Amino acid sequence: MIPDTFIQDLLYRVDLIDLIDSYVPLKKTGANFAACCPFHSEKSPSFTVSPSKQFYHCFGCGAHGNAIGFIMAYSGAGFIEALKELAARCGLQLPDDQGHAPQHGPQRQQLAESMGKAAKFYYEQLKRSENAIRYLKERGVSGEIARRFGVGYAPAGGQGLAAAFEDYGHPELQQAGLVIKNEQGRLYDRFRDRVMFPIISQKGEVIAFGGRVLGAGEPKYLNSPETPLFEKGRELFGLPQARTAIRDRETVIVVEGYMDVIALAQHGVDNAIATLGTATTPMHVQKLLRQADRVVFCFDGDAAGRKAAWRALENSLEVLPEQKSIGFVLLPEGEDPDSLVRKRGGEAFQRMIIEATPLSDFLLRELSQHCDLSSAEGRARLVADAKPLLGRMLSPLLRLQLVKRLAQVSGFSQAEVERLCSLRAIVKPAPARAPRQAPSLLRPLLRLLLQNPALASRLPLELLPEHAPEARAIRLLCATIAGAGAQPLAYPALLEKLRGSEDESMLHAAAAELMQQPFAEDEIDSEFDGTLAQLQESEHKRAFTRLQDKIQKLGVGGLSNEEKQEYLQALSARSKGSHTV
Repeated sequence: MIPDTFIQDLLYRVDLIDLIDSYVPLKKTGANFAACCPFHSEKSPSFTVSPSKQFYHCFGCGAHGNAIGFIMAYSGAGFIEALKELAARCGLQLPDDQGHAPQHGPQRQQLAESMGKAAKFYYEQLKRSENAIRYLKERGVSGEIARRFGVGYAPAGGQGLAAAFEDYGHPELQQAGLVIKNEQGRLYDRFRDRVMFPIISQKGEVIAFGGRVLGAGEPKYLNSPETPLFEKGRELFGLPQARTAIRDRETVIVVEGYMDVIALAQHGVDNAIATLGTATTPMHVQKLLRQADRVVFCFDGDAAGRKAAWRALENSLEVLPEQKSIGFVLLPEGEDPDSLVRKRGGEAFQRMIIEATPLSDFLLRELSQHCDLSSAEGRARLVADAKPLLGRMLSPLLRLQLVKRLAQVSGFSQAEVERLCSLRAIVKPAPARAPRQAPSLLRPLLRLLLQNPALASRLPLELLPEHAPEARAIRLLCATIAGAGAQPLAYPALLEKLRGSEDESMLHAAAAELMQQPFAEDEIDSEFDGTLAQLQESEHKRAFTRLQDKIQKLGVGGLSNEEKQEYLQALSARSKGSHTV
């Protein structure tokens, strides 16, 4: 667990304006900054960033968060990845699981600088290699596309990188995966006589390379090893270049190879990315689903392509949320995205993506191919094969649809399929009856607490109505503020502590309202005192109503002496109030 103190310190050090402006150019608008939202397509800016509260909110799509949330949403990073990126920006090292800062290994920034220097060297070498240029031209790659992806060339000599680094023997080059030391202690370049494809992080840093051999050498494609910068199961090739197109089309296409991505971009299909010589992982899928509502896996139609597609399906089931979709395109035998788009063009390829087979259809089709559905044994096997997959599904609605279709195909009833697959029946809970408490009093109170968390210590929580959702959010907020002790929590830290809570969306909405209508600093105390007075009055009314109800049921004799006194005082107060009117 990363200590809360580290996260709070990190959020304190990061300036959200500088962070977001490095990804999306911001313009000053009054007290805040604005831009067209990076999370949905729009022409008029509705994405607003508060420098005083250090959070962002889009009044168009509702995106909301702090610096950690922005990195996660913008780059598709996981929580720890986002912390690492922000820590690197601040010159901090992420603590280990015990909360201790790591004491070994090279600085990440130094490795990133070495990778960037190597990428520049390879890029310059491409201009000097007739063979590499000929290879790219034969594959239809233009100079513009080569520049967009930073394509380069690693010379054939054993120590080509020695021309780029003063100290070729520095251990840092080995730790970055650029240089290898053999058993005899000799150093040589990992990549030799290969067309080079830089793998770029969402931060814009070169973190690894993929190299395609020129000629008949093996392996045909060689990737960087895993390093402190690079983890295969998390990273994707071409995502930074494809990000804008992915958002515009609301779809990301996953292919298998570097050249597939580049060939598609050459033909205007610029929302494609590739995994890095490894199977699609749940982390890949999660990252992509943060980028787009729809992910389409497009693989070769051979046995290897089908296996890759099935692996992608299996790793999608546990992370596919509702309101998102996944599709599959298996290409004709002997074709890959590169060859197909060159033959048929970008528009024809995009039509295939639009008509991709939905995950549910693909799952049933693939399972059915291994079962003889004309026999009872085959239909029983279909249900048995589906059982582990259904049990892993995250989306209850999609699982319910699959269960119904599985019942139709197998001849079992829906209830029998659910029982045989050990599934609990999915019953959508009845919507809770909305409380009749008007939010006009509690909503401003929520905004007051967000603007000045120190007010929480002065709020008598017993005055809050019991069931109002705003009251529940206020109690949670006050408990979180109190839990921080004497050190006051700024809004970004509060937001982080409340991430994933039941009332997170309500707090986001209140913070967005506060962004548009902040309280004047010299009026906060009077506003708060006025709200407390209204809460007190509301509590007196509720208490009087409770006493009246009790009298109707039990008579005055059913009241305790304290209740009788309270009732008489309430009657007297109400009588004075009516005379005043």
